[in-house]
Amino acid sequence: MQSAGKSLKEALLCAHSEDRLTVGVYESAKIMTDDPDSASFCVLAVDEDFECDIALQIHFTLIQSFCFDNDISIVRVSDMQRLAEIVADKSEHLEDAHCVLITNPADGAWEDPSLEKLHLFCEESRRLNDWVPEISLPGR
Repeated sequence: MQSAGKSLKEALLCAHSEDRLTVGVYESAKIMTDDPDSASFCVLAVDEDFECDIALQIHFTLIQSFCFDNDISIVRVSDMQRLAEIVADKSEHLEDAHCVLITNPADGAWEDPSLEKLHLFCEESRRLNDWVPEISLPGR
């Protein structure tokens, strides 16, 4: 679904500009454990090494389970490099963009239309028994 990819990119850029983005499997897991109510949306990204990395697969399974238990929308993308390009600052080179977490703003008084579209997309996917739908990120 192309529009879901566009919405995901917009939501990531918005969260990044508002400093509501957490990048990294361990960093995201820490926030989810410490303050699960602050987590709004989770993106898991696979790359060519994913099939060989059993530890990463286990982390993904645990993160997915946590998201389901805490009603956090979650999607997969197959292009970790593209995800890293979107969420990294120009000076950063992200090694662990396998998991990206969007958190809610501290004041709670905000609406992100892109994120709303993504939550609806995830809800619809769950109705079709697609629990972790895959989204393609748009190119540059």
